[in-house]
Amino acid sequence: MPSIELPPEDRTLSPYTGWTRAHWEAVADALLAAVRPHAGPDHALLDLPGGRPSRSGRRSDALEGYARTFLLAAFRVAGAGGEDPAGLLRDYARGLAAGTRAPTAERDLADGDQVSWPDIATCPQALVEAASIAVALRLTRPWLWDTLDEPTREQVRAWLAPGLRPSPVDNNWWLFPAMVGAFLAEVGLDHDGSAQRAADRGLERIEQWYLGDGWYTDGRPRAFDHYNGWALHLYPLLHAHLSGDQHLLDTYGPRLAAHLEGHARTFGADGAPMHQGRSLIYRFAAAAPLWAGALTGHTPLTPGATRRIASGALRYFLDGGAVDADGLLALGWFGPFDPMVQTYSGPASPYWANKGFLGLLLPDRHPVWTATEEPGPTEAADAVLALPQPGWLVHSTADGLVRLHNHGSDDQPADQVLPDNPLYARLAHSTATGPVFEGPPDNHFGLVIGGRTSERGRIHPLGTGDGWAASLHHPRIEGRELPGVTVTSVVLVSGSDEIHAHLVTGAEPGTEVRHSGWAVAGAGAETRTAGPLAHCCATDRRGGHLTSTLRNVDGFTAVAPHRLPTGTALGPVGAVPVLTGSTGRAASLFVSVSRLDRTAPRSFPGLDVHTDGPRLRVRRTDGSRYEAVLTPGQVTVTVHPGA
Repeated sequence: MPSIELPPEDRTLSPYTGWTRAHWEAVADALLAAVRPHAGPDHALLDLPGGRPSRSGRRSDALEGYARTFLLAAFRVAGAGGEDPAGLLRDYARGLAAGTRAPTAERDLADGDQVSWPDIATCPQALVEAASIAVALRLTRPWLWDTLDEPTREQVRAWLAPGLRPSPVDNNWWLFPAMVGAFLAEVGLDHDGSAQRAADRGLERIEQWYLGDGWYTDGRPRAFDHYNGWALHLYPLLHAHLSGDQHLLDTYGPRLAAHLEGHARTFGADGAPMHQGRSLIYRFAAAAPLWAGALTGHTPLTPGATRRIASGALRYFLDGGAVDADGLLALGWFGPFDPMVQTYSGPASPYWANKGFLGLLLPDRHPVWTATEEPGPTEAADAVLALPQPGWLVHSTADGLVRLHNHGSDDQPADQVLPDNPLYARLAHSTATGPVFEGPPDNHFGLVIGGRTSERGRIHPLGTGDGWAASLHHPRIEGRELPGVTVTSVVLVSGSDEIHAHLVTGAEPGTEVRHSGWAVAGAGAETRTAGPLAHCCATDRRGGHLTSTLRNVDGFTAVAPHRLPTGTALGPVGAVPVLTGSTGRAASLFVSVSRLDRTAPRSFPGLDVHTDGPRLRVRRTDGSRYEAVLTPGQVTVTVHPGA
């Protein structure tokens, strides 16, 4: 981190990460200082370098630069009780006045107006940024908004007003007009009631997507990812906190606490968040719901565990090179990685990671800053947690790896067919691997017809339980379901091992099937086979081993590792193990054992797996036993305790 000067580590207060509040402040200050040279006239637009512009154009991207760094400045100043030695709010106040003076529909910045913000009415992306600006203005109201003259307040209101209309996107975007409306109502600029209606409408809309146990869908029927924590939970709860609305706190607080039971388990011991879902360029925004729980008192975590997980996440990215030599965040996971960047993302988009600095709102004497760090819930021993609403199984091992077995999240719209998204549709995701964008898909089971491998499409969850999760899908090729074909799948876990079973019905006899394991990437990626086993190994950024192993149990006839010349977001080159076989005349069962761990390649000791028709029996290393029966569209799992 050559561009960030940090205070000495404190291994007494923070035995796991060494980091304290002073480290968070130093990183925040460095990120804000690094973007300042890219501010245009009056600090109204921050036009950051790097990458192609988003689909909304450079002006919108430069507004992102203003809004998303303003949010960080607001956390920094509000958390310091208004102290602002760097003059942050002075600059953002100048930008607010200049940017809203004459909103424009012009998209470009070249050879034209370098000050005016996009008109929300003609640039939908500006609504997203308006929400961040509204939240930042609420947080800094005594030191910024209350110092503005009436004409400036009125022009800000006029710029925000189009943001009170119904959301143009039917997902978490409903919270953007809600946050704009909540701000305008709070500062007395709701002249016709439209601001309060926007706030109420947004909260009412997301209520339709709440499933219970702390989980929302994000508009689409089976869309689950990290947005649950730092968008769908964060904005409503922060609004309730800032407004002092006890009814809303009593509604959203327990929901967040329930969500954190699972979310806190999706961070690896190295601090890595789960590599799943869209907009992963927001990186340590994944820490925001942890801080929100501490801020409002709605969390199952101790203060020391909260800080340990959050600091671990921030360190993971900074140590991994997410900040470049100029102190800027790139479009990627560590450094730039184009395949994982969405079309709506531009050079300043990664700065929504600043939501992860929410903890700076907590005073320096708050227990979350003064308590000794404690281990996160995934660090003490092997653990498995079933999350029925998203259809996930969160599976962690003492080596610090966390895996998310996915039998419920597909991000498919209700009314159209989209290709599988690698960040949603895989059978599993982890904190140490990324999906393959170019090459054979990882963690996938498909039928191969005419040289094309089928996709999962819509995932129909069949249940989760003690160490297992199951689903059904109708495989697709080029968006069309294979007539009459179904795949019923179940995963059972034991230690580092995953037993995958897939029952194929309705396929032509002799149809090729393909099952892949974990894709590992990094320096020195290598592969080898040993009988029914395929091993793929790589050295990660910390110099440690990462090994993916896949073994045939039943149904497959060949095993081979495949090289990945372009790697994944986690490394420049990689490899993935693959099993192949073919269907029989009746329903065909395919069973394998997969493993991702931090050891050198080895066998599968102590794990006894065998099949009897549609019945799968597994004796785990602790002596307990699984028995799973697969029939088309149904999986029954029985767990027998050990002696």
